Amino acid sequence: MAGNSIGQCFRLTTFGESHGKALGCIIDGIPPGLSITESDLQKELNRRRPGNSDFVTSRKELDQIKILSGVFNGVTTGTSIGLIIKNTNHRPQDYDNIKNIFRPGHADYTYEQKYGIRDYRGGGRSSARETVMRVSAGAIAKKYLREKLGVKIHGCITQIGNIKCEIKDLDIVEKNPFFCPDPNKINLLNKLLFDLKKESDSIGAKVTIIVNYPPTGIGEPVFDRLDADLAHALMSINAVKGVEIGDGFNVINLKGSKSRDELTRKGFTSNHSGGILGGISSGQQIILHIAIKATSSIGVPIRTINNNGEEIEIITKGRHDTCAGIRSVPIAEAMVAIVLMDHCMRYRAQCGDITTNLISLK
Repeated sequence: MAGNSIGQCFRLTTFGESHGKALGCIIDGIPPGLSITESDLQKELNRRRPGNSDFVTSRKELDQIKILSGVFNGVTTGTSIGLIIKNTNHRPQDYDNIKNIFRPGHADYTYEQKYGIRDYRGGGRSSARETVMRVSAGAIAKKYLREKLGVKIHGCITQIGNIKCEIKDLDIVEKNPFFCPDPNKINLLNKLLFDLKKESDSIGAKVTIIVNYPPTGIGEPVFDRLDADLAHALMSINAVKGVEIGDGFNVINLKGSKSRDELTRKGFTSNHSGGILGGISSGQQIILHIAIKATSSIGVPIRTINNNGEEIEIITKGRHDTCAGIRSVPIAEAMVAIVLMDHCMRYRAQCGDITTNLISLK
């Protein structure tokens, strides 16, 4: 299977299935000398871990990370980092009754069409369980970016269903089960998801990622633009159906006289571009949004077909998220960190000795 790797100078390759023995990855390109421990990675994994609230899958995986290589005496050596997480709570029997049935909204039908075979146990490789290794690699990238370059990445939920959340207090994001930055909306979200859970239904969400203090000048022109690579990485997350950068689709309603970001000696007066101009970072906040569709595995009956082409009705049983967008927050942060790390390494390789007389604008 192609397409298991991302990045050029900082490169991640993952392997494993939802109900297989383990999930793992190889990370190439991390500079030597970065202090890394398993607990550094575990902190990020615990944010994504299933079973942490009433509205995400109840699958109880500890997600205990093990570093196999690339770290010696607590620091990176510059060689390939190998990571692994064993699956401990897999229940493939939950899927025996649908192994010959295509679940609507999932990759069952397309995997069968492409490969002629599929792992029906929770979707196998197409399961969001695969993202556990992205979060692990993202934890390393986030630490390097934070400690070496001062970059800080924040993710939060800004909409679930028709409930929109303002970014009022990022400090409370880790203190509620929704990664919500709006204290006035937490009770409303709780009621919405509780009612949906009683109905055996699900709902979509919008996740916003903000990058503070990004380096200026990272990103490649034309095909490897920073915004293009960020969109590619975020669209690779399960259930993501849309990506916006800066004003996103709101630019449709703005005249050119309003959507430009004016420059002064004190800095930019606005940030409609989301911190990226011509595919290269401007040094302003990088602002991204992703739209995540509702979980398709729910207890509401739906029509489908089986391997013989016969029409049937199914109810998907098992342990599933009422809102998949909630656990997507740390995953989205990780993918942004991985892309930024890659572009920082690419910048260092090509333009590390470039100096200009320009003032630094934010």
